[in-house]
Amino acid sequence: MLPFLKLHITLFFVILVAHSAIAMPVVCRIDTERFAQTETINEYYWLQQVGTIGSQKVPLVIVLHGGGGCGDSLESLQKIKGQSQGVSRGIERYKKGPCIVVAPQCLRRTSDGRKNTWTPKDLNYFLSHLLATLPVNADRVYLTGVSMGGYGSWAWGGHSPENFAAISPIVGGIGPGGPKDVTTDLKQWAKKLATVPVFAFVGALDRVVPAERSERMVAAIRAAGGQQVQLRTYSDVGHDAARVTYNSKEFYEWMFSQIRKL
Repeated sequence: MLPFLKLHITLFFVILVAHSAIAMPVVCRIDTERFAQTETINEYYWLQQVGTIGSQKVPLVIVLHGGGGCGDSLESLQKIKGQSQGVSRGIERYKKGPCIVVAPQCLRRTSDGRKNTWTPKDLNYFLSHLLATLPVNADRVYLTGVSMGGYGSWAWGGHSPENFAAISPIVGGIGPGGPKDVTTDLKQWAKKLATVPVFAFVGALDRVVPAERSERMVAAIRAAGGQQVQLRTYSDVGHDAARVTYNSKEFYEWMFSQIRKL
């Protein structure tokens, strides 16, 4: 086990003692009661504070990793650390803090050996834990994810749009079975996603998850009456569209301008 993972760090300590613009990312743990209700996520997750948090409640950004980030141990969290840190750096660069960034981890396999993917039910328990333990402004919860995490963003938003101020899937598939799969619930997802601001990002040269998947989802949202959905296609980019997106001012300006309307 890595040395820093042996430290017992409470959320109280994390929030109050950071003095730098970006605090070091720390490992936190979902409370026992809520974790017992889940089947597909690691009990440990990354948390990073951007800016100084006082007595006010602040925005929360949830970052869902791609398929290569799945794991089931403390050590495996290292695989998803970089992407969430990239989002934190972007928030600092474009002066959108103070803010909290979290990155959960999807388990590789279910208890009966099936391959896992992001599951809205379990993610709702995760969000419930965050809202109960962190100084979060519930009207400014932002969701983004890459590849399988893009799928997770489409799926979670398609089940529970009321949780979010804005959703930004990046190179995301639209079926639980991978890039070639299309959910049978696409119209139902689209109807719900039409109620929340959505900005999807894709690479035109993507051969892993074709841009057509996000194009189809965006078209379905518009057909369902959605007027808050946008799609940005990078003409000279492939599956690494997140690299461009998470470094762009456009992404942060759009996301942090959104406030949940119930």
